[in-house]
Amino acid sequence: MEKIAFLGAGKMASAIVRGLIESGAIAAPDIACLGGNGTSARQLAQDTGIRHATSTADLLDGADVLVLACKPQHFKQLDPGLGTTLTSGKLVLSVLAGFTAERLAAAFPNARAVAAVMPNTPAQVRAGITAWTAPATLPVSDADLVGKIFGCLGKVVRVEAPLMDVVSATSGSGPGFFFELVNAFEHAAVGSGLPPDTAALLVRETFAGAAKLLKKTNATPVALRNAVTSPNGSTLAGLQVFERHHMHRIFQEVIAASVARTRELGKM
Repeated sequence: MEKIAFLGAGKMASAIVRGLIESGAIAAPDIACLGGNGTSARQLAQDTGIRHATSTADLLDGADVLVLACKPQHFKQLDPGLGTTLTSGKLVLSVLAGFTAERLAAAFPNARAVAAVMPNTPAQVRAGITAWTAPATLPVSDADLVGKIFGCLGKVVRVEAPLMDVVSATSGSGPGFFFELVNAFEHAAVGSGLPPDTAALLVRETFAGAAKLLKKTNATPVALRNAVTSPNGSTLAGLQVFERHHMHRIFQEVIAASVARTRELGKM
């Protein structure tokens, strides 16, 4: 594994760092990080043993790969040297929502290659899914390196560049949408009389078990839904409420809103 520098030390950078180290893919001293004005980078270094860089130049000194993990709106405030000498000959990977591979190639013209990457927060427990895209000219060795880095966090899939905004809304933001569904389900169960701790246990185990069943059987969601739905039964009664409130349309609007915001972030 090549030496890796992380510009940004938030939850995603932390998840990637920890996944790399815990999987044995790379030794902690071969990773460096640099954060903003907060203490997250220093804390990450203390917790994991990676090097806490003192400047952008120090961060990139000796690094082969730069993982751009700052907030998208802070991109234009970064050290101008990043786009010229500091990333010369290095592989630049961006986890910034909305940043296309084309924009990255223009911003880092001296990099050996660039790729836009979208992991998600279940990477924190090495159960994530990472989608990525890159120009067709990306060397095979660098494509393999992307898979090796993010494979430490879960599954990895390469997609066509025009799909990345939808990927961001689907798998990038998807955990947030899922957690809100769990939250709503728990509140409904409590509102119907269950104690909060019992409601939380039942709802979370139900969702986790259903997801495991879906993954293990490889059946369609519709087939599994039908298997638990009896004619004129209680499941059907609940599903009919979803239908009356146009649940599918709601999710279409959710994804559309997330895609639109992703594209706005990509222009910042």
